[in-house]
Amino acid sequence: MDVAHPTAGWEQLGGRFYRKIQLYTQVFDQDRDLDNYLVAGAQYGGAIALYRDEEKLVAFHPARSTKPSIEIYSCAGKPIRSIPWDKGSIRGLGWSEDEKLLVVTADGTVRCYYDLQGDFTQFSLGNGADDVGVSSCRFYGHGLVALLSNNALVSVSSLDEPRPKLLASPPEGKVHAWTLIPPAYTLSRSVEVLLSIEQTVYLSDATECEDRFLDIGPFTHIAVSPNGKFAALYTASGQAHVITSDFQNRLSEHDSKSKIVPKYFEWCGNDAVVTAWEDEVHLVGPAGSLAKFYYDNGRVHIVPDFDGVRIISNDTCDFLQKVPDVIEDVFRLGTDSPASILLDAVEQLEMQSPKADDNIQLIRSHLVEAVDTCVNAAGHEFNIHWQKQLLKAASFGKSVLDIYNSDDFVDMCETLRVLNAIRFYQVGLPLSYEQFQHLSPSALITRLLNRHEYLLALRIAGYLRLPTDKIYVHWASAKVRVGAEDDDAICRKVVEKLSGKPGISFEAIARAAYDEGRGRLATELLNHEPRAGRQVPLLLSMEEDEVALDKAIESGDTDLVYFVLHQLKRKLPLVAFFRVINARPTATALVEASARLSDEDDREDTALLKDLYYQDDRRLDGASVFVREALRQSDSRTAVDKLALAAKLLTDNAKENTFELSALKEAATLLRMQEAFDRDLTDTFTGLSVNQTIFKLIRLGYHGRAKKIHSEFKVPEKVVWWIRLQALVAKRDWNEIEEVSRTRKSPIGWEPFYSQTLQAGNPRLAALFIPKCTGLEVGQAITMYEKCGMRVKAAEEAVKIKDAEAWSKLLEAAGRDTQEGREIERLGQAFRR
Repeated sequence: MDVAHPTAGWEQLGGRFYRKIQLYTQVFDQDRDLDNYLVAGAQYGGAIALYRDEEKLVAFHPARSTKPSIEIYSCAGKPIRSIPWDKGSIRGLGWSEDEKLLVVTADGTVRCYYDLQGDFTQFSLGNGADDVGVSSCRFYGHGLVALLSNNALVSVSSLDEPRPKLLASPPEGKVHAWTLIPPAYTLSRSVEVLLSIEQTVYLSDATECEDRFLDIGPFTHIAVSPNGKFAALYTASGQAHVITSDFQNRLSEHDSKSKIVPKYFEWCGNDAVVTAWEDEVHLVGPAGSLAKFYYDNGRVHIVPDFDGVRIISNDTCDFLQKVPDVIEDVFRLGTDSPASILLDAVEQLEMQSPKADDNIQLIRSHLVEAVDTCVNAAGHEFNIHWQKQLLKAASFGKSVLDIYNSDDFVDMCETLRVLNAIRFYQVGLPLSYEQFQHLSPSALITRLLNRHEYLLALRIAGYLRLPTDKIYVHWASAKVRVGAEDDDAICRKVVEKLSGKPGISFEAIARAAYDEGRGRLATELLNHEPRAGRQVPLLLSMEEDEVALDKAIESGDTDLVYFVLHQLKRKLPLVAFFRVINARPTATALVEASARLSDEDDREDTALLKDLYYQDDRRLDGASVFVREALRQSDSRTAVDKLALAAKLLTDNAKENTFELSALKEAATLLRMQEAFDRDLTDTFTGLSVNQTIFKLIRLGYHGRAKKIHSEFKVPEKVVWWIRLQALVAKRDWNEIEEVSRTRKSPIGWEPFYSQTLQAGNPRLAALFIPKCTGLEVGQAITMYEKCGMRVKAAEEAVKIKDAEAWSKLLEAAGRDTQEGREIERLGQAFRR
């Protein structure tokens, strides 16, 4: 079979060539007249959406449903999905960059169908769209702009988080045509809108609307090039003008000489403009150069892409684009480029002609360039025969070279296998090489999943060394949605297929089952999810509260358990909440611990603790809550009332709680006495302990009241003496301390008096207690006197115990020539006798 030369479909336009590649034939049924439909195609060889034009009468077909629907097809005409439509008149039909179908109704409702299977999210444009109505829409990347009937412009910059905002309002008047410049190509980095009103064009953005001061309008079509640098304008008289998008330079003009307004006026790449009527397509290039294409059967529809346009008719789907530089370099008639000579060499080699070697020798110095060009040209070629020929030429050329890095060659072979597989008519994704580079392999996998092409997606992922977990999860999610088998059979099949596969999220599959109304299947699938953090949220949303709590406890993740408990506490009555946690000691302990940590500031948690202890008959723990509340009270009467409530809880079992009841009684008594002190004295006592109260009373000089507290609470004598000493020292009441020193006996000994007064800065008084200290170690008194600065007294002690060494140190410290030293030396005469 003879294969046509690639140049057979080329058309020269100025100094460059354009080619029309037939991608698919017999695309749509002959009885489906595309003239009666709104047609919108997604970028990157994406799906095509058809919706019957409501303004046209259509012949009745008994076999076809009369209910409105949006039909989604591949570029090859393979049906993907039929979406019933019941939301009223459609004013905008388009696609996002990631192949989400966008449908905008007259009342401003926007539906975003995100998976080609009928699932959607919905939002409203607001801003008065429901009152005045939507006139038309334009789409870009991940956003859209709607033109309302009152000429207001509503912009949505993100479909994932839609926040419709008004752009600057253009002037009143009929909008003959309008288009937009995507944010990526504007200086303001926000979408800009071009509108043809009267004779001129207005540019509207987020802040202002500017007149571009044209006088050749009105324009029936406005189009902006894919790179945002140029704008094309078409007038009602058939004139096409190309200008820069800043409206500063007029580049070219073309007169179509047609009085009929074209259906489409779009850019073909960045260098030519396509004008399409019912069955005729004009391609206008620089300097008004023109190429014409004719279609015999029915109206054509134009789907623009960044590197060309798809031409859709009932019979064919064609791709019109500028011939890539590398393709032109290899195949252009009369070319003598190294790559074309290398291609001719491999053809000579197949014919066993000696000219093959002559060709190689001719381009030896440019052989690396020739190989690279052939590899790149193979990527841009759609015909498989010529792909193979170009790769053969590259392979022949690199076999002659001594050193050549074959990575690009290998990558291109892999890429072409992928591209040829997805271009196959049963898949219908006719990506060009440039589109594939922009789309990315992972996004391609997503498109295949939305078409349920799971086997092909797995093979491509394996071939390109991409992760496959997303593919398996998508397959399983679709299985649980549409599977006709019973829940057990589906669960078994899914688990068998996915067992051992890394990175599988059974939670996502279970969520799909739950959304489909198969709760039991969702629960069974969740049992195979190893990550409790993924199981628990879905179980809670499925109302499987106790199962969620058990899974959280089994995971050992305290934060996860707290999360579940918080959700249960919010949604369940208190009795039901306690019933759930009482059967689970871990949950009960965490509720108790959490409430205890936060009950100081949160009355709700305090009440929860009381209820928890009461229903569990934990009276002692319940009483402790009241005690902690009492301790935080600033008002003593309220604190006494809290203590009384605590005591009341314990009275039913008084024998076992004797100590606690006694302690509560004493605490209440102390609070009453402190209330009296607060009332009668000049300071505040409420909240102090018994010891602190005695200390404060003594320090303030109220010894009688301190003695009353001592007596009332039977404070041990030793404790009282310690408190008294500390209070007197804090008060610096040296006379009272000296009076105490005359006492014959101290229950706590006299060493504390020595150390406390010495630390308080009264060594003289401290020294009075040294002789009264009994049980001192040998030589300790010497040190004590020395700390008081009394070296002579220390020397007397040293002489008394005959410690010559200590005496010598004291003498040296004092100095022999000082009075103190001479006194110490006199005392030391005892050592010389």
